Amino acid sequence: MVKICCIGAGYVGGPTMAVIALKCPAIEVAVVDISAPRIAAWNSDQLPIYEPGLDEIVKQCRGKNLFFSTAVEKHVSEADIIFVSVNTPTKTQGLGAGKAADLTYWESAARMIADVSTSNKIVVE
Repeated sequence: MVKICCIGAGYVGGPTMAVIALKCPAIEVAVVDISAPRIAAWNSDQLPIYEPGLDEIVKQCRGKNLFFSTAVEKHVSEADIIFVSVNTPTKTQGLGAGKAADLTYWESAARMIADVSTSNKIVVE
């Protein structure tokens, strides 16, 4: 079984992975985030974001092949494919301030993937 992990349970990661889980029931999908309240919301009946039809999709897949967790390193190390959907706010200082994306969170995720991986991974930006 292919395992997918998505780092980031926000507006991109959560809905995208829910649809992948729905359309690909043979794939195990884990959405991970360091925010325990956000993960708790994804595991509740009150999702942290609204998209039409998302509630039904999550309820149909959650606990079967769609999982929400704060065990980031565990799921990253087990995954075959890793999606990185972390925040990239606009830089507030330095070169490109006010225009360029701040890739601090992305770089942190990439370094963690490299640190915990013991097998080959496909990383999707």
